[in-house]
Amino acid sequence: MLNDPVDPREPKELPPTDNPHAGGIVIPKVVPSLPRENPYVRSLPGRTALSWLGQGWRDLWANSLPSLLYGLGVFCLSAWIAWLLFHLELDYVLFPALAGFLVLGPLVANGLYEKSRRLELGERTSFLQMIFVRPASGYQALFMGVLLLGLFLLWLRAAVIIYALFFGVVGFPGIEDLGQMLLFTHKGWGLLIAGSAVGALFAAFGFAISVFALPMMLEERTDALTALGISMAMTWNNLRVMIVWGAIVLVLFAICVASLFIGLIVIFPLLGHATWHAYRTIRGTSHAGKPSERMFIRPA
Repeated sequence: MLNDPVDPREPKELPPTDNPHAGGIVIPKVVPSLPRENPYVRSLPGRTALSWLGQGWRDLWANSLPSLLYGLGVFCLSAWIAWLLFHLELDYVLFPALAGFLVLGPLVANGLYEKSRRLELGERTSFLQMIFVRPASGYQALFMGVLLLGLFLLWLRAAVIIYALFFGVVGFPGIEDLGQMLLFTHKGWGLLIAGSAVGALFAAFGFAISVFALPMMLEERTDALTALGISMAMTWNNLRVMIVWGAIVLVLFAICVASLFIGLIVIFPLLGHATWHAYRTIRGTSHAGKPSERMFIRPA
């Protein structure tokens, strides 16, 4: 009968287990998401960095005159800036500026990336083509330069603050007394340790966000923030080989400083060409000519 009373002692009928909306009685089974391959991981051994250096050496001597002229220009610019700092009695800025060179170096090397890119295509590159580069990202490359310059200025200000924390608001003693101050006083050792640690953090961060960003913006149409983020992701996910590469860059740059910047004539073009091959190895060629990739802002 339709109107028969329901016996409360009878067990209630459970809804089907495959119905997730059955009165909230049965919770649907949680299915884990499918594994997703990290697009930035290459699992490269540390010795790969040496192969980048070899490829950079090959690019340097393939039509070597434009690269050597480029390196000569970087040497002349560096020597002029050092002379200007001494002439204006701003010698206290010299050491922070040397550390900041590792931040701005990838920006200055844009013409070297262009030559290596053209060599891949079998094209010959003139010196003027290396100077007047037209990145695929257009004005975003200028925005990238502004960001890196801002990071460099922030590091200079941090260096002044660290000095003031140890020695107070007093004048810099000068380069001739710098060794005595740093090596034979407790405050000098503290300044040396703290300044080196903070400078290393700035240099490592600047290196990670710019080492692949500038080559990427040369070849791909993207924005500056995305290029910075992808460069950081590529560096972080290939940390072993990038630590080796960073150590190579640091040692070669120290040689340039020890040679009073003369080594920049050869070493700077070598590192610029090698950086392009590092970018090509980790980024690959599949992104060139495709729609813009966005890490932070999705295109409309």
